Amino acid sequence: MNTGFYSHFHSEEKAFVDRAQEWIERSAELHELRRTDFLDPRQQFVITTLCNRNGSVNVKFEGGSEAAERRRAIIAPDYRDLEYENAELAILQVTSQSEKFSELDHGDMLGALLGLGIKREKVGDIHLHDTFCHIVVAQELSSYFDLNLRQVHRLAVLTDVLDIDKLQPVEQKLEEMSFTVASMRLDGIASDAYRISRAKIVEPIKAGRCRLNWKTVEDPSAQLKEGDVVSIKGLGRFKLLQVDGVTKKGRTRVKIGKYI
Repeated sequence: MNTGFYSHFHSEEKAFVDRAQEWIERSAELHELRRTDFLDPRQQFVITTLCNRNGSVNVKFEGGSEAAERRRAIIAPDYRDLEYENAELAILQVTSQSEKFSELDHGDMLGALLGLGIKREKVGDIHLHDTFCHIVVAQELSSYFDLNLRQVHRLAVLTDVLDIDKLQPVEQKLEEMSFTVASMRLDGIASDAYRISRAKIVEPIKAGRCRLNWKTVEDPSAQLKEGDVVSIKGLGRFKLLQVDGVTKKGRTRVKIGKYI
């Protein structure tokens, strides 16, 4: 791949871009069908871009539900009909006899899974309900999770493996906030969203702990637009829902949604 093409991607993405390019070339030239691990939306964009650039392969993404964020890709030669190919997903259902189950959060579930020595890429979306949790996992690891997951945040749990069509997804909830900003700069909007001083929000951004639409961004002055999703490690994630005109003092009205 020529070096100019890498300019479309962040430097930390080079390893993934190279790996994805190899999958696509093997599919096009050796007629292989590839099921990837779970990809975040940014990685899905990279795969789609590379597939379109190649022109000899098709790709399909599946994550268990229409609104799935993390999905596995199926990459195959363009003559192969992907409609009848599935991503080999399963549901790990987690329950507990303890009333404290409802106090668990997304991080507790993910931490318990990763504590079994499994990489994040093997786990899809986590749908946490009050009395049970449905976790989308790679089918090839579902039995391993079922046999080994016995505790989540010091709480004893029971597990079962279900077919993916039994998934009960949770609609992502957003806590909406409205405020005005002097500009559409990342640091200014993030400062108000997280209720942290502008000086303090700059540090994690410059340290590479901020992602804009799942792509690392280190420039505090990056301009945001409606629909952008921002996440800062340790602080959470928000979406810029609406840009709603300018006040008499020249400030821009914005509405954001913090993921809860």
